[in-house]
Amino acid sequence: MTASTALLAGLATSLATSANALPFNLQPQAAPQPMAAPPEVARPAPTVVRPVKPNGVTTASRDKSAAKEKEVAEDLASKSKGLLSVIIAIDKQQLTLYSDGKPVAHSRVSTGTPGHPTPMGVFSIIQKDRWHRSNLYGDAPMFFMQRITWSGVAMHQGIVPNQPASHGCIRLPEAFARQMWGITKLGVRVIIARNEVTPVAISHARLFTLKLEPLEAKGEPDVTSAEMVKAAYGALDVAQFAAAKRDVTASDASKLRDPALDAIAYALKSPRETPATSSEVVRSAYDTFDASKVRRAKSLASNAVAEVRPLKPGPISVFISRKEGKLFVRKGFDPLFNAPVTFERPDKPLGTHVFTALSVTDDNTTMRWNVVSMSGGGSAATKKSEKGVKAEYAGPASNATEAFDRVIIPQDALDRISELMSPGASLIISDQGLGPETGAGTDFIVLTR
Repeated sequence: MTASTALLAGLATSLATSANALPFNLQPQAAPQPMAAPPEVARPAPTVVRPVKPNGVTTASRDKSAAKEKEVAEDLASKSKGLLSVIIAIDKQQLTLYSDGKPVAHSRVSTGTPGHPTPMGVFSIIQKDRWHRSNLYGDAPMFFMQRITWSGVAMHQGIVPNQPASHGCIRLPEAFARQMWGITKLGVRVIIARNEVTPVAISHARLFTLKLEPLEAKGEPDVTSAEMVKAAYGALDVAQFAAAKRDVTASDASKLRDPALDAIAYALKSPRETPATSSEVVRSAYDTFDASKVRRAKSLASNAVAEVRPLKPGPISVFISRKEGKLFVRKGFDPLFNAPVTFERPDKPLGTHVFTALSVTDDNTTMRWNVVSMSGGGSAATKKSEKGVKAEYAGPASNATEAFDRVIIPQDALDRISELMSPGASLIISDQGLGPETGAGTDFIVLTR
């Protein structure tokens, strides 16, 4: 057994030595073995070479974007040298900026949702704030804000999806909000309508014209304004004192308690009254008491105060309301006077029309006008049928020319308006009355919905 073991060991050694001596291509094939995966080698992250940005120097891409935006802003400003107006179409979710009645820019907007609708009608910019934040919605940023109502409606920077999404404001993309904020001023007219409306040129023989006679010519030349105020109020005091010392009738007493005359009464001189100086009114009041002289003293004093107080700068706005049967005039957001007006076919709707005086024509008396007419929004008039039952008038509203033709304005009011006319003046004719938003620090706000 020992010899056999030794023999086998020797044979194995001999075979191993022979195998190692064979050429590589004649070696016996071994069963293929799966190759082990090489160890994971950590690869370094690719190196990103970023431009060095010294203090005060932007990268090329940002610098190019800023330069492009500046170029666009300068181009818009150069196109907006005329009389500006803004028209917003709710259905299209679009704002159009006009200069002298010509479109110079369009922008997407996002107006109010059905639960918080944006009001429609005639407005104007009454306040601007570059860094405004909401006092109604958690201090939310509303930068480049341009307010159109004191109750909270404004145009401002915000998120602008392709649908209504605000609480009633008009959101603008940031770039356009910045550009428009930089070129508009207080008083710029803003019209918000359901459908897109556009300004069109209009001429009419009865549209307001310029009266070259200065307003100061209507003053009394013999006394200064201060003297006239003092004398007129003195006349009023004397007359009322005399009334207290005399027996007056009940009718006279009621006249003494009359409220101050309407603004139109003291802003316009009646052609039936003989001009009188303040000293004559004082002497007459001393000589005898007469209720008519008291009223005259009131009118003289009020007229003097109106002359002493300077008018605010800016063009006038005139509003004619079928609902109220009056004409109202404002200047610099301040009311000046009002006057009654009448209408032909008063039962037919007028519609809402905004006339704007763009410039003076070559004759230096007439103006170049355009008009924006808003469909709908007319309040339905009522009339009695043969049986006495009231029925609504069902007819289309007038176009701009017909609407103006139907308005009958007193001549003295026309004269006063002509004295105040200038480029930028506007006339609004509407079935609606003064909107509840019209007040201190506003132009006329007329709501059509």
